[in-house]
Amino acid sequence: MKTRGIALLGATGSVGASTLDVIARHPGRYRVEAVAAQRNVAAMADLCRRFRPRLAALLDADAAAALARLVADEGLPVDVQAGAAGLEAVATSEGADTVLAAIVGAAGLRPTLAAARAGKRILLANKEALVVGGRLFLEAARVGGATLLPVDSEHNAVFQCLPPGYAGDPRAAGIRRILLTASGGPLRQRPLHTLASVTPAEACAHPNWSMGRKISVDSATMMNKGLEVIEAQRLFGVPAGDIDVVIHPQSVVHSLVEYVDGSMLAQLGHPDMRTPIAHALAWPERIDAGTPALDLVARASLDFEAPDHARFPCLGLAYQALEAGDHASIALNAANEVAVAAFLDGRAPFTAIADTVAAALDALPPRRIGSLDDALLCDEEARGHAYARLGLPRASHPALAA
Repeated sequence: MKTRGIALLGATGSVGASTLDVIARHPGRYRVEAVAAQRNVAAMADLCRRFRPRLAALLDADAAAALARLVADEGLPVDVQAGAAGLEAVATSEGADTVLAAIVGAAGLRPTLAAARAGKRILLANKEALVVGGRLFLEAARVGGATLLPVDSEHNAVFQCLPPGYAGDPRAAGIRRILLTASGGPLRQRPLHTLASVTPAEACAHPNWSMGRKISVDSATMMNKGLEVIEAQRLFGVPAGDIDVVIHPQSVVHSLVEYVDGSMLAQLGHPDMRTPIAHALAWPERIDAGTPALDLVARASLDFEAPDHARFPCLGLAYQALEAGDHASIALNAANEVAVAAFLDGRAPFTAIADTVAAALDALPPRRIGSLDDALLCDEEARGHAYARLGLPRASHPALAA
């Protein structure tokens, strides 16, 4: 059996940690070749000790320098690199045929694009590669010969429910629609008039999933589901009008595909990211993910309901952006990143997130996205508008710098 070399973009995050847990269960099958993250020196140092990758990179230059000193002092044989170039070096590492793309936000766009151009097998957990990169990313993957395997639990579930060899033509495959499930997050039943007073701790207290702070807030606003609708349309070629969202509080059914003959296929499992990660790592085979068997009798019941768009306006904004074009999807994501960061820093109320995104979509004119530079310019314009809307000084975004 060939040992696969794995490069992890976002190695210190929750998806990275789950991936490393699965890899550790199969030491003869996978080897950690390279790891990258944004700035967590302590966590990255621990990974270097445990997995001995040949290459490690941190986006933050000061953090990378600190990591370099630490691995040198301990005599670890790890090459440490910094900045966007370091992340791209990890993504294109010669010894890695598989790249986990799990850096949250637009910071993961450049290295994931680099992995696509290099023809890697990409385990895609970074929504922004498709939301911001869009057709540019898909074309890079096609030209480079990359294989895209979705790791988000919803898209991985859809992937598992599609017919073998699905080639992006829903009509030919007899697909009527895709249904993405959503837990509804921690605020699903909170009185609407109290949403303005939601604290970061309350927004991050997800009832089912253990995730990072940014994606936890996106779950509370359901922006994560809106981004997933955009991602699903681009991954699977299904029209936006044939992608529905249904709230499923138990997070056991991860998504469904409905066919024209009335059949509806669903993928079920515990709300544990190790399941979709293990599926993508081993595809088309199956390996042990370390998750327990699902006891349907113990679960007793599964509930479903339609999302309340008054409670979750970000979901409607995402559909609006998808219909408007690539520029609007980029603006949606950029304004959301700025607004969520402001909320988490205590500089904006929870309800300002949707308001800021809506204002950016209304204010920014249509723009043709024909290159990465076009996409990044649109991203920067949307960020600038969001900062102005929130009355905050504009922060630099080194992750998007050349």
